[in-house]
Amino acid sequence: MVKEKTKTNKNEKGINSFTKELFLHNDDFNTFDYVIDTLIEVCHHEPLQAKQCSMIVHYKGKCVIKTGLFDELKPKHDELNRRGLTATIV
Repeated sequence: MVKEKTKTNKNEKGINSFTKELFLHNDDFNTFDYVIDTLIEVCHHEPLQAKQCSMIVHYKGKCVIKTGLFDELKPKHDELNRRGLTATIV
């Protein structure tokens, strides 16, 4: 039996082409506890998810912390930056 490889398009999975990603970037200023608490408050992460994201940011330099439409991510982006974290929307 031969399996045929197919490439799936993101839109076929139900992901809107307008979907953006909110990234958190590493810095040398904020503590793990502060980052974790901020992710819980601003992005409504569960504590374990916030801890995992903070570890990924620390070791990899950045991490996608939220996906969604730009208009949904922009207020979170602004609040994270207001609180001294570095966030970008891509």
